[in-house]
Amino acid sequence: MSEQPMLKFVSVGKEMPEKRAADQRKEDFAEIYGEYAREKAAEQAGRCSQCGVPYCQSHCPLHNNIPDWLKLTAEGRLREAYEMSQATNTFPEICGRICPQDRLCEGNCVIEQSGHGTVTIGSVEKYITDTAWDEGWVMPIAPSVERPESVGIIGAGPGGLAAADMLRRAGLQVTIYDRYDRAGGLMTYGIPGFKLEKDVVMRRNKLLADGGVTFELNTDVGQDITLQEIRDEHDFVIIATGVYKSRDLPGPGAGSTGIIRAIDYLTASNRKSFGDAVPEFDSGELNAEGKRIVVIGGGDTAMDCVRTATRQGATSVKCLYRRDRANMPGSQREVQNAEEEGVEFVWLSAPKGFTSGGPAGRDPAALEGVAIEGEHPEQVAGVMVQKMRLGAPDVTGRQSPEVIEGADYIEDADMVIKALGFEPEDLPTLWDTPELAVTRWGTVKTKPLTHETDLEGVFAVGDIVRGASLVVWAIRDGREAATAILERVATGSATVAAE
Repeated sequence: MSEQPMLKFVSVGKEMPEKRAADQRKEDFAEIYGEYAREKAAEQAGRCSQCGVPYCQSHCPLHNNIPDWLKLTAEGRLREAYEMSQATNTFPEICGRICPQDRLCEGNCVIEQSGHGTVTIGSVEKYITDTAWDEGWVMPIAPSVERPESVGIIGAGPGGLAAADMLRRAGLQVTIYDRYDRAGGLMTYGIPGFKLEKDVVMRRNKLLADGGVTFELNTDVGQDITLQEIRDEHDFVIIATGVYKSRDLPGPGAGSTGIIRAIDYLTASNRKSFGDAVPEFDSGELNAEGKRIVVIGGGDTAMDCVRTATRQGATSVKCLYRRDRANMPGSQREVQNAEEEGVEFVWLSAPKGFTSGGPAGRDPAALEGVAIEGEHPEQVAGVMVQKMRLGAPDVTGRQSPEVIEGADYIEDADMVIKALGFEPEDLPTLWDTPELAVTRWGTVKTKPLTHETDLEGVFAVGDIVRGASLVVWAIRDGREAATAILERVATGSATVAAE
């Protein structure tokens, strides 16, 4: 090891782990990036400039000690690097794989701003923790003292799992309730394997179970058990359900067969990767093989859908987005990967309706004001597309798309996937708990920092509070709620939530 392991950015260029060729990676759902070798990880970590004010850290939702574990990696002190990495992040190997680093830590790297190319923070983070697993450094939770207080967590996604990890380490008794048959939430059933291989999530679930966390799976709150029953059972409750209600697409022909929700499509594909029986996939209903696919949306879910469709053997895959490339919300790295894999992006385009193989045929004018939602809906045959241009900025500062009159056309499609984002379910109604306060958007109201709701002892974290967001933000919320609960336990203010 050289005497000066850091500040190599002036002499060493940015180098990502080797990426499999597009024609090869389209043949399977394995992750597309390889792993750094020990020397290469140290070299790339050594490019860090050790800023006095590390913008990478301040722009990380978890405020990870990035410069410190980069320095430890560059010095070959990998176990210490792992310990520092996991001190602030419950799932560093998952964040290293799926965080949009180009919008967070790496996008704010100082040497990137100076033209030297960002430090590959995500890839080094992944390498550190994968090495820790391989070396046996990642051990099940073993609290020094068992405590009597118990916490019921509704939802086994990243927010709920992060909270469970912290609470269990402090010796509290933790039970997680989830409607699905496997824990992990969207990390398990929403994110495709080429971004996050499922054994990475499953080993974390097993680690939590081995550490004493109890999982009550296939348990739908509101049907199999009530919120009140969970409150009666535990001292504290954390709501971490996420948001699963898909935004819909109105317009003529919106009820046509072959127009499907992104969550249904991705869940079917991921279940297939587990070896589950998936009749909707086998029948072709949720399988893109041999079809012309159009995905509507520009976020990370849309990127997951288009890249899944290429792997399933779609004839063609197009992504419609109403703004241009510079204004899309999804990761630019994901867009590049999708383009390499043969996806065509149709920018400044928005759906107006859908054509079918029925009597109205493919004439957009004939379908104006007609909704195909009868007992026997027709098979979708195309998307009626309106061309757009960017006008004045909206309230968020982004330019608002405007319709270009007379520029409509038909985009052929055998399957249309709606990837327009997710909204919260109506929890007060579903759970028969009208006193659970929600915002006008349907998200659960919570107090800043503590994440406590208006219900005594009931907290809420992640997307059910924020709206559809990132895994890393859910992890932060879960850890903060766990901290608030532990502070109440420490001060002796733990009370049965439903007293």
